[in-house]
Amino acid sequence: MLVERAYAKINLTLDILGKRPDGFHDVDMVMQTVDLSDLIWLEETDGRDIVVDSTAPHIPLDHRNLAVVAAKVFQQQSGILRGLHMKIEKHIPVAAGLAGGSADAAAVLRGLNRLWRTGYSLDELAQMGASIGSDVPFCVYGGCAVATGRGENIARVQHELRAWVVLTRPPVFVSTADVYKATRPEQYARTVASPKMVHALQHCDFAGVRNAYTNALMATTFRLYPEVEALYARMTAVTGQPVYMSGSGPTLFTLFPTRSVAQRTYNALRGFMKEVYLCRFAGL
Repeated sequence: MLVERAYAKINLTLDILGKRPDGFHDVDMVMQTVDLSDLIWLEETDGRDIVVDSTAPHIPLDHRNLAVVAAKVFQQQSGILRGLHMKIEKHIPVAAGLAGGSADAAAVLRGLNRLWRTGYSLDELAQMGASIGSDVPFCVYGGCAVATGRGENIARVQHELRAWVVLTRPPVFVSTADVYKATRPEQYARTVASPKMVHALQHCDFAGVRNAYTNALMATTFRLYPEVEALYARMTAVTGQPVYMSGSGPTLFTLFPTRSVAQRTYNALRGFMKEVYLCRFAGL
């Protein structure tokens, strides 16, 4: 048996370039992992069945779970058709714009590579992940990267900035598909923010990171889910800091250069929100 961590991600930029013939959108995003993580326990069993347990009561434990899909893809690619017992210890909020399902799938790929000593490189695992979901390749690598295409093309970014992050998840379910579908052509980017963001990260320019942030989906999510916009306004008033959204939401977050200020903000938000998380930038 072994355990693999599955790290959540936040979007530091998210620009939409247009709609693709396959129905997806071309995007340009800077993504960053944070040290909020699930734990994936993997154990080989007799037979060929994949059995899943989870501490989260409301996630599917069958083919609808990306971790199960990842295990089957790995079996098919490696030719190793052994049985597997997986336990998913959830800490990343579900359906929150933090790529929790994709992170779990990526952790399964990395973990089975270790468990069965198959020797795949991260690049090869990321290629497997591209067939599972758009965010899975990034989650295989972790750290920071610019993601393009539908999100599966990854250019890794090395930087030394160590920011603290306070995440807040409103009690709202947001449909990513609905948000993308409702996004209007005038929200498509003429220029992308990723070069400016990468420059700020690599120069450890915290103010530059704050200034470079963009999310083309925010206006659509606020329009479809006004309760998310209401929380955004309240967080801005309470923290006195810029507030951002990850992916299609509903998770909102703030960035801080020091833990002490982040901790005070965390404490303030806990006064009126149930799901608040204090974490920081992380690599794998």
